[in-house]
Amino acid sequence: MPGRAEDYEVLFTIGAGSYGKCRKVRRKADGKILVWKELDYGAMTESEKQMLVSEVNLLRELRHPNIVRYYDRIIDRSSSTLYIVMEYCDGGDLAGLIAKCAKERHVNLRGALHEHFLDESFVLRVLTQLTLALKECHRRSDGGVTVHRDLKPANVFLDGKQNVKLGDFGLARILHRDTSFATTFVGTPYYMSPEQMNYTSYNEKSDIWSLGCLMYELCALSPPFTAYNQKELAEKIREGRFRRIPYRYSDELNDLISEMLNVKDYCRPSVEDILQHPLIEAVVTEEQKRNFDRRCLRAREPERLQYSDAAVNELKRKEQQLQDREQAIKEREQRLEQRERELCLRETLAEDKLARAENLLKRCNLHKLEQEVMCTEGPDNALLFPLSTTKKNSVLNGSGEKAVPPHNLENYFLSKGKSSELNRRLYAANLRAQALAELEKSYQLKSRQILGMR
Repeated sequence: MPGRAEDYEVLFTIGAGSYGKCRKVRRKADGKILVWKELDYGAMTESEKQMLVSEVNLLRELRHPNIVRYYDRIIDRSSSTLYIVMEYCDGGDLAGLIAKCAKERHVNLRGALHEHFLDESFVLRVLTQLTLALKECHRRSDGGVTVHRDLKPANVFLDGKQNVKLGDFGLARILHRDTSFATTFVGTPYYMSPEQMNYTSYNEKSDIWSLGCLMYELCALSPPFTAYNQKELAEKIREGRFRRIPYRYSDELNDLISEMLNVKDYCRPSVEDILQHPLIEAVVTEEQKRNFDRRCLRAREPERLQYSDAAVNELKRKEQQLQDREQAIKEREQRLEQRERELCLRETLAEDKLARAENLLKRCNLHKLEQEVMCTEGPDNALLFPLSTTKKNSVLNGSGEKAVPPHNLENYFLSKGKSSELNRRLYAANLRAQALAELEKSYQLKSRQILGMR
């Protein structure tokens, strides 16, 4: 049953196109953020209205993790407006990502250009997810085939985890049985296939061409075919000549893109061929396992579109608890960062003190060595030790009495005082050296403790 416009709160307008406006809305039942596209069907013919109904039914049938999900439709007969409620992708689209990288690359022309290119792992993941989405479209369970026909970066969206989602099937048409009967001229010129440029019939291989153009632009940050007018662009597309992608990307990726951009549609690989390519085989396995886990989770916990007031209040309470916990974690991180800065400062101070202690110890040892040299080799060595035991009774006169003291008693006692002073200073220097050694050990221990805490 279609919903009502009163069930949603309009937040702001995201953009506008030929179909109408795209707005960001909030579902009042559970607060879920979604988008709706407004389509004015008042001026449509009956056949166009019938096609619009088919397109909406198509959106309801496409359920894949890499396709923008359809949620609801709202019909406002008073204003002849159809609202299509769909999944909101908060990561923007690939066109914005490519434009951002190209802008950074042009701003930093003198810098390291390779830093502004997208990683090959990201490009391969985008290729895998888009190919899986196209496989869902090209080989539907009811036997029909959906050709997107307008695959371009602006129609590929990113979620919060940088997963891509293919959207905007407003121009797609359901093709039953023979898929070569689509001859309507729609699409973006930069990504149109040669058969579209030649106004000939085309099938799902046109999407493979557009996918190759998109992959090329992800690598080179510009489309493979550019021109100043549509006639020149059509000629370049028909020729199918383009430069190699930047050499930072592998030859295998370049070869795969070249196969997808083959001017002969029957020479282009199918979605199955791309998914079996050795370059993305591991990524495909990982994505398929993740998609299988998601389907199992949805089977166990089917989503309910309507919620009771008690359930909504419980969800809001849990959300508030999570926000409070997140805020507490942020505050704890800030305290830890402040503590780390304090420890770094203390470590710096300890290293400075240790350096000063080592300097003082070296000076003390040097001073001690100078004192020893002065005491053992100086010219006044005899005066420094006048009462030595080895010479205590060596000087006697003829009558057995002690020899006469030095002639200059004043110089003798002055030398004796200097010797005592030097001995005291030497003793004090030894005490300071021991204290500095103990201080050095203490600072080394603290430094190891600080490094261990970090």
